Amino acid sequence: MRTIFKNTILVGVLLTALGIQAQSKRSLDNYREPDQNGVNIFETPKDTVSTFDGVKVRVGGSFALQYQSIQHENSGALELAEIGSNFNLATANWDLDVALYDGVNMHLRTYLSTRHHTQPYVKGGYFQIDKLEFIKEGFLEDFMNHTTIKIGHMETNYGDTHFRRTDNAQAIYNPFVGNLIMDAFTTEVGAEVYYRTDSGFLGMIGFTNGKLNQSVETTDGTTGGAAFLAKLGYDKQLNNDLRFRLTGSLYNTGYAQTVYLYHADRAGSRYYNVMQEVDADDDFRSGRFYPEFSNQITAVMINPFVKYGGLEFFGTVEFASGKSLTETDRRNVDQYSGEVIYRFGENEKVYIGGRYNTVNAELNTGDDINIDRFQLAAGWFMTKNVLLKAEYVNQNYNDYPTGDVLEDGKFNGLIAEAIISF
Repeated sequence: MRTIFKNTILVGVLLTALGIQAQSKRSLDNYREPDQNGVNIFETPKDTVSTFDGVKVRVGGSFALQYQSIQHENSGALELAEIGSNFNLATANWDLDVALYDGVNMHLRTYLSTRHHTQPYVKGGYFQIDKLEFIKEGFLEDFMNHTTIKIGHMETNYGDTHFRRTDNAQAIYNPFVGNLIMDAFTTEVGAEVYYRTDSGFLGMIGFTNGKLNQSVETTDGTTGGAAFLAKLGYDKQLNNDLRFRLTGSLYNTGYAQTVYLYHADRAGSRYYNVMQEVDADDDFRSGRFYPEFSNQITAVMINPFVKYGGLEFFGTVEFASGKSLTETDRRNVDQYSGEVIYRFGENEKVYIGGRYNTVNAELNTGDDINIDRFQLAAGWFMTKNVLLKAEYVNQNYNDYPTGDVLEDGKFNGLIAEAIISF
């Protein structure tokens, strides 16, 4: 393991040196900036103007560190682990973005350190195709002026929350420290095709193999099924002050050996060790809710986004249904979230905001439960690459069955985070 780590660092140093020599400017075409300029960017920008003049390598990364001071309690039926105030494990990402050809980019993200894996491992990567010049000059030019194709083992574009969530150390887009209670995120092998009009309408269809861990092994006569994704929306800067966006997304599997949509984030939750039973192994998803849909799932997410001047609202309405391999009937889960952020100061360097998030679910035990969370946050961009933020969080677990570790459970407290992203 030490040899692997040393080799990874060596390759990183060499590629960084290559990147410094290769890039006369940091930006690539049709690329979401990893700093403050990427805030409130959803799908990667689409621009037909090309700056390509040869292969260009952009080496980047991010680093995040939190100081946590959170308390938790439950009914007392099961004893909770003692937690105090201190720093969490620092997390780090390493990104490679490469302009390979006019209209063809590659993205690769490696987690150098996460809560769940302290050793480096690849999150995923993909090709992004905005032109087909590699086939023939001007090939389907009118169509490709509005079209983007993504192919790879990649983060799927289900909903808009994944554009604002924390992705391990890349936390600069997220105005809060924690992600949603039911955190929709997965990486699968597949392809997505986007079409955007000049009037602001956008659409996406995609297919994946529905697998987080890729393998040709089979235990039931098949290596797995497939997942279908779709998104339809409208996104327009209506005037200098007002931007409006509204999207609806679908994720559906007819059959899959295991569905990972709500527990695929191997990086882990930001709320360390909360609501964990004493002497239990670390649950790196602590503070989140996983509905235990392991076979079939249909999930729909609707996201409105409005920004007027420095004031913005982002909402989430989500309905999911599915079942485990041992269940015959499907269960339902609903999630609602609304956040209001006010950004002010020169270049909106400072912000304050609040978010309310609730989940209503039927467990596989038949119990109907509710989880609610309230967050207050404030942040300061020291530079466009450095963000300091702090959050107060209060989360309550309601109607869990007697004897469950989450019976009458709650946690609350403060957590501060420093992020560098470049």
